Amino acid sequence: MGTPTRRAVLKGTAAFAGLAAVQASGLAPAAEAAPAATSSGHPKANVLLVHGAWVDGSSWSRVIAILQQHGHNVLAVQLPLTSLAEDVAWTRHVLAERLQGPTVMAGHSYGGAVISGAATGVENVIGLVFASAFAPDEGESLGELGSRFPPPPGLAHTQPDSLGFLWFDPAAIPANFAQDLPVQEARVLAAVQKPIAARSFTDRAGPPAWKTLPSWFLVSTQDRMINPDLERFMADRIGATTVEVRSSHASPASHPHQVAKLIRAAARVGARG
Repeated sequence: MGTPTRRAVLKGTAAFAGLAAVQASGLAPAAEAAPAATSSGHPKANVLLVHGAWVDGSSWSRVIAILQQHGHNVLAVQLPLTSLAEDVAWTRHVLAERLQGPTVMAGHSYGGAVISGAATGVENVIGLVFASAFAPDEGESLGELGSRFPPPPGLAHTQPDSLGFLWFDPAAIPANFAQDLPVQEARVLAAVQKPIAARSFTDRAGPPAWKTLPSWFLVSTQDRMINPDLERFMADRIGATTVEVRSSHASPASHPHQVAKLIRAAARVGARG
């Protein structure tokens, strides 16, 4: 192929500028954020998914596909993982900018602490789902919560770097983070992992939304990253509708149907409430 002509370049630039103008007017985001309609014509709840440490939004891929098949408008946030406060602020920003109408928020692992803070005082959030997750109370840190129970074996494989971020030993992910996924998939997770600032585990949580919103909790009984008894303690404390699944820590990837089922239940109950 030859090089583009000057006219073609200018035409492409004009088209891009036109698209930018439409987006700036707010028309494009509004269309993307419009909730899907049910067969009765009533909108289904949006779903905002929040990932945990050492993964990103793609860790929800299998859950997303199921929810979309059931007509939900789904968005998976990409956290900076730089501090709990910054992750909460970014999630609140995405929620306000990208989703309109009733919304269920679901958090995996560290993401549970994020949704606990991000949903506080937000009127359109109708329910919270915690999947193998933290659910701290105000003033608690995740490290403090974890110290109340014997430490899970996976935590021994974190690796701090010179900038204050924690990585996870790639060789340890198949046996400690995602032991019920095929080894090839677990190795991919290891290769694309996203490190988290160590301070995120000592930052104090703000007022939690679970005190005012209905909550659901999936306890992973084979979790090697969060003690399953700690998950049970948190689920009981927040009064969550709870199911226990023989799952590794990576429940959204290894048990997507069970996770999606809880999210769909939250969407139905929250909408009626």
